[in-house]
Amino acid sequence: MIGIISYLVFFSTVAAILAIAVLGLNLQWGNTGLFNGGVVAFFGAGAYATLILGGTPQEGHLGGFGLAYPLALLGGMLVAGIMAWIVGILTLRLRHDYLAIATFGVAVAFENLMRNAEGLAGGAQGLRGFERPLFDLLGGGLVYNVVFLLFVLALLLMVYTGLERLIRSPFGRLLRAIREDETAARSLGKNPARVRLVSFVTGSVIMGMSGGLYGTFYAFISPQDVLPILTFQIWAMLIVGGAGNNRGAVAGAFLIWGAWTASGWALSRFAPQDVQLYTGSVQFILIGFVIVGMLLWRPQGLFEEKLVVSQQGHATTKR
Repeated sequence: MIGIISYLVFFSTVAAILAIAVLGLNLQWGNTGLFNGGVVAFFGAGAYATLILGGTPQEGHLGGFGLAYPLALLGGMLVAGIMAWIVGILTLRLRHDYLAIATFGVAVAFENLMRNAEGLAGGAQGLRGFERPLFDLLGGGLVYNVVFLLFVLALLLMVYTGLERLIRSPFGRLLRAIREDETAARSLGKNPARVRLVSFVTGSVIMGMSGGLYGTFYAFISPQDVLPILTFQIWAMLIVGGAGNNRGAVAGAFLIWGAWTASGWALSRFAPQDVQLYTGSVQFILIGFVIVGMLLWRPQGLFEEKLVVSQQGHATTKR
């Protein structure tokens, strides 16, 4: 029984961490129409920066600043935001397809940099030496994991509530106006380029928070954790849940992560031994089928975005 509870806590923690990243992507794509193909780069920037800023001294690479955990996590979010600002300045004027290619290239470049820059982040061996917050007080095992899960859920609720208020505000209506017709928004005196940049940076900061929590949970990060497949997993979560709907983004994260872990367990248990060697590849194919199938069957996702006219005559999002 304890083993089942421990696994459910582990599963829920990872799913909630990924749900935060999906909410960041939903702000960019679902509400603003920005096709970010490099989600993992900003996720990874938050993870690496958090562990570098909050880690203990390690020989051979940058780090060991030993900052208090809240400062380290905020630092990781800041690094993700700065990187997003630089990338956004250079790419946000591109069309959707070119923006997707450019941001995907950023993700590939980030993974290769982390893999080869040993003096910066440990190279292929990754970053270690991070002391999990309150570990000495709570001890290891189930108690610590439950407390950390509650902390992650609290941050998830905070991000969800903040984004719900944002998209219902005049600024949120401006985001959707730019998404639907940028020319019309510009004709009303708005600055789409500036608004798109704010949305892109804000979503990437949220992704950086998710990455920092991920690195904290494992107390380790390596280039294997920032492979492009993570971008496609997060996109699948948003597509299945429903772009433009924060509730769908969270639900999609839990559903897809559940399908991912269940498929891995089923393949390792029931598939022939020669097939088990390709479990990861089979799971990648399944993710592709999920994305394509959902786009064909229900493009709006499980929780669709519904625009209604309020009493004041403004278009608002109903969920």
